[in-house]
Amino acid sequence: MSFRQNHQRRCILKTASAIAVVALAGATSMGQAWAQAAPWPAKPIKIVVAFAAGGLTDSLARNFGQHLSAKLGVPVVIDNKPGAGAVIGIDAVVKSPADGYTFGMTTSGTLFQNRVLFTKLPYNLDKDITPVTFFPSGPLVVAINDKIPAKNMVEFIAWSKANNANMGTYAAGSIPHMVADQTNRSEGTKIQSVHYRGEAPMFLDLASGQVQIAVGSFSAFNAVSTKGARAIGVTGVYRSPKLPDVPTLVEQGVKGKLVTLEGGLPLFAPAGTPEAILKRVADEAVVWANSDQAAKMRETFAIPNKPKNLTETRKDFDEAIPVWIKTAVDLGIKLD
Repeated sequence: MSFRQNHQRRCILKTASAIAVVALAGATSMGQAWAQAAPWPAKPIKIVVAFAAGGLTDSLARNFGQHLSAKLGVPVVIDNKPGAGAVIGIDAVVKSPADGYTFGMTTSGTLFQNRVLFTKLPYNLDKDITPVTFFPSGPLVVAINDKIPAKNMVEFIAWSKANNANMGTYAAGSIPHMVADQTNRSEGTKIQSVHYRGEAPMFLDLASGQVQIAVGSFSAFNAVSTKGARAIGVTGVYRSPKLPDVPTLVEQGVKGKLVTLEGGLPLFAPAGTPEAILKRVADEAVVWANSDQAAKMRETFAIPNKPKNLTETRKDFDEAIPVWIKTAVDLGIKLD
């Protein structure tokens, strides 16, 4: 074979190889594009609730889950994982794939303040989760056992100084836990916190006299309001629409930033969940909030405000987290 023929042969082989590489690259790109364009959702979605069934967090997750299922055309499963101050439930979400099929719902305190309430967590709340939307919880009801002769928080504090008093909380590090600790520090009381895995068992024990005071949602309180529990105040800066004659703790002269905070129920996802999915779910929360179904729920739980879209939620998180953290740091509580 001559040099010229050999040279032509090498050129042909190089050209063929180049064509093969381009073809392979094109096929790979097409495969990636196909994978990226895969429809979502293609299987059931799970919402992990960090509390037991029966309280506001669980009820709202189920209500919104029904809406989401109808809109997306796949089942939305509610998975209750209570315990350890919501650490168990949050951890389950963090350890799930960031593929848009697992979300979590908990209370604001457990997602905002646990950063400083626990010395060590199995996850990093600054890096491992991403917010989706925030469901307001409205004013929380401060209730006492009906046999206690107190008409307001000031009178209850005076009573608790002469009697043993236990505060029922729906989780360690929750607002009722903080209220008990703040009251002890500022008023010299010795109220003991008793932690439950949700509101329902907490309020049942309040009605039966196992604990003397508790703080939780209106609906959970209302279930026992004629069975041994009585409202003496509400948290936040405005009165509950369902209890217009019950003054806020602020109106009663209770000091501290804690009692002015309006908590809520953050819906969150593992960090890295696709932006389009986060936006779609947040947008559906806004749609749901304007439905008759949601209006009835807000009426039941005495919640005047609505969840927001993804952009507004992120802004609210950025503003709220430092405030909640400072409140916890100022109280000096540690849960481990």
